[in-house]
Amino acid sequence: MDPLSPIEKEIRVLTPHLKALHKLGIKTVEDMLYHFPVRYGDTAEIKNIQSLTAGEDAVVFGRVSGLKTSKAFVKKTPMSDATLSDETGRIKIIWFNQPYIAKMITDNALVRVQGKVSQRKKDQSFYFSNPKIELANKIPTGVGSSLFGEDGDEHNLYPVYPESKGVTSNWMYHAVERIFKSGTLDLLPDPLPRHILDTYHLPDIKTAMIWIHAPKKESDAVAARKRFAFQEIFTIHLRKEQEKLTWQRNQAFVINTDKKKVTDFIKTFPFEATDAQKKAIDTVLSDFTRGFPMSRLLEGDVGSGKTAVAAATVFSVVTSRPNGKDFGNLQVAYMAPTEILAKQQFENFISFFRNTGIQVGLITGSGCKKFPSKTDPSSSTSISKTQLLKWVKNGEIPIVVGTHALVYKSVEFKHLAFAVIDEQHRFGTLQRQKLTTKNELAPHLLSMTATPIPRTLSLTLYGDLDLSILDQMPMGRKPIISKIVLPHERTSTYEEVKKELRAGRQLYVICPRIEEVDPTKENAVIAKSVTEEAKRLKAEVFQEWNIGILHSKMTSSDKEKVMSEFAEHKTDILVATSVVEVGVNVPNATMIIIEGAERFGLSQLHQLRGRVIRSNHQAYCYVFTESTGEKTKERMKALVTAKNGFELAEFDLQARGAGQLYGQKQWGVGDLAMEALQNIKLVEASRMEARKLVEDDPDLKKHPVLLDYISQSKDKIHFE
Repeated sequence: MDPLSPIEKEIRVLTPHLKALHKLGIKTVEDMLYHFPVRYGDTAEIKNIQSLTAGEDAVVFGRVSGLKTSKAFVKKTPMSDATLSDETGRIKIIWFNQPYIAKMITDNALVRVQGKVSQRKKDQSFYFSNPKIELANKIPTGVGSSLFGEDGDEHNLYPVYPESKGVTSNWMYHAVERIFKSGTLDLLPDPLPRHILDTYHLPDIKTAMIWIHAPKKESDAVAARKRFAFQEIFTIHLRKEQEKLTWQRNQAFVINTDKKKVTDFIKTFPFEATDAQKKAIDTVLSDFTRGFPMSRLLEGDVGSGKTAVAAATVFSVVTSRPNGKDFGNLQVAYMAPTEILAKQQFENFISFFRNTGIQVGLITGSGCKKFPSKTDPSSSTSISKTQLLKWVKNGEIPIVVGTHALVYKSVEFKHLAFAVIDEQHRFGTLQRQKLTTKNELAPHLLSMTATPIPRTLSLTLYGDLDLSILDQMPMGRKPIISKIVLPHERTSTYEEVKKELRAGRQLYVICPRIEEVDPTKENAVIAKSVTEEAKRLKAEVFQEWNIGILHSKMTSSDKEKVMSEFAEHKTDILVATSVVEVGVNVPNATMIIIEGAERFGLSQLHQLRGRVIRSNHQAYCYVFTESTGEKTKERMKALVTAKNGFELAEFDLQARGAGQLYGQKQWGVGDLAMEALQNIKLVEASRMEARKLVEDDPDLKKHPVLLDYISQSKDKIHFE
C-alpha cells in the first residue's frame, strides 16, 4: 500500500464509516498508522463468564443469541436484550434506549462485550447493563500477535483506539493489521534525522509503529510514545523557529529612545514601578534597536502592571522620529479583545499621557473617540470615524487603541512602528498578521497576557516569541485572602461580605451559567446561573443593595452600561459569568464570590480572583464549591496556597494535562504532544534540536523528508 493512498482505496470502508474516519482525521493509510491507541488492554484481564463477579468491569468474548427489542413495562423505554455464551456459561445482556443493537448484531455472531457486571436482587443472577459490544473475528489467546504475522507468538497487550460513531476500536485494530501485512511500513519515510534518533535513543519509524500498535511489553509502548511525542513537539518547534527567522528577516524601524525621557515618564506613574516592570521596559527598548522587528510575549498576573509597561514603551516610540527625519512621529496600535477592554485601556492611556500633549485615538465597532478634546484638554471627545481615520493616516494621531476593528483595510497608518496586542491568545493568527503587515516596515510586536502559561507550553506554542515575565506586584498591594466555602458555611460568609458592603466596598458574584437548564433534559448539569442567582441574592441575602447582571449574551451597549454603573458605584453587586475574567477594572470592588468553583480551571479561577486586587484595600475571594471529592479539595487548596499564577498553571498542567487545559481541538495538536507538554526535559531537548537544525539549514533543504512531513502537518496544526 502507498502510505498516501486514500484509506477507502486500500481497505473496504462503508460510506458512513468513511465519514466517521474523516471526522477522526483519518483520510490516508498513513493517517491510519498515526491514529495511535489511547491505552492498552491486557488479555490477562479477559474473563470467562464463569469467573465474573458483581460490580467489576470486564471484557468477555463469546457468541450472542436471542437478540430482540421490546419496551420496558412501566416507562415504555425502548430496550434490547440478548444472551452471551462461552465454554463456561451464559449471561444476560440488556441495553436501554439502544434498539438499533438488535439490527447491528446477528444471532450466533462472535462478539467482544465490555461493561460493568450487575446482579439481580431477585435471583442473584449476573447481567451486563448497557455494555459496549462489537464483532470479533476470533477469541484471542494473545491479542496482537497477528499484527506481526508470526504464528504462536502471543502478546498480552492489545491496543484500544479512539473511536467515532460506526468505527470501533476493533475495526481499527484489523485495519492496522492489514496495513502491517501489506509491507507498508517499509515504504514509510522517517521524518526524524538519524543523529536525533541516536542522541536520544529513539526507535526508528518502523520499529516505533510496531511498538505503538502492537507492543510485546509495556516498555515497548512507552518507548514508541516517547518517540512520537518528541516527533510532534520537534515539528512544532521547527515551525516556530522558521516563523521566528522569517519574521526577523523583515525590516523594522530602528528606535533609539531617550532613556532619560522614559525614566522621567515612569516617575509620573501613580505608583512606584517594580523591578520586574523596569526590566521588561529595558528589554523592549533594547529590542527596538536591533533593526529587525521585536516579537515578545509579556506575561504577568492580573494587577502586575502590564499596561504600565505598555504605556512606557509606547511613550518611547511616539516620542521618536521616523528613520532619517527630524519631524513627525512614529505610531502605535494597541489592540484589545473586547470593546469594554479597549475603552478601559483608552481611559488608562489618557491617565498616563494626560500631561504630555500626546494624542490618543479609540476605534471600536460602536464609535470613535480622540484625546484630548479641543474644548476640554483634560478629557476625550467623540469624533466621526472618517475624521479619526484621516488623522491616523496622516500621522497626526500617534496612538490608536481599538478592537479587531484596527485590522480593517480602512485603518491606514503613516508610520506604524509598534503593535501591542492585549490578551493575545484571544485573537486568531490571521488577525495578528493583518495588524503587523499594514506597512512596508514590519512593526515591533508586544503581546501581553494575564493567563498564566506553564513553561513547557510557552516554549512550544509561543516558541516564536521572546518572553518577559512580571513576577512582582506593585508596592502596597495586600495579598488576597482566599477562603474555600463549603455549603454549610454560606450564611456566615454572607455576613462577612455584608460588613465590607456596609464599609462602601463592592462585590462580584461569578456563576458558571447564564440561565437555568431544564433539569429534565438528559445529561443536564445543574449549576448556578446568573439570572436566577441574582434574583435569589436580592430576595434572600442582599436586600438593601443594588444588584446588576453581566453575561456574554448581552449586547455591547448593555454590557457597557452595566459595567459603567458598577464602576460608578451605582450598583453594589455584579452577578456575572466569567466574562469579567479579562480586563474589567473596578478598584473599589474588593470581594468576589465564585460559585461552582470546581467547574473552572485553576488559572481561570486565579484570573477571576485577580479582579479584586486593583487597589490597596484588603481583598477577599470566596470560593464556593459543591463538590467534596479529593481532587476538588486538592485543586482548591492549591488555589489558596499558591504564591502566583505561574505556580498554579504548573499545578493544573500536572493535575489535568494540557489537553484539558488548553484544548488540542483548538490547535489541532495531538494527544501525544499534549502529554509531552508535561515533560520539560523532552520539550527543551526538542526545542534545542529544532533551533540548531534551523540555524544550519533554515529551509530544510538537507532534510527533504522532514520538510515534507512539516508541510503536511501545517494543515493539521494551527495556533489560535
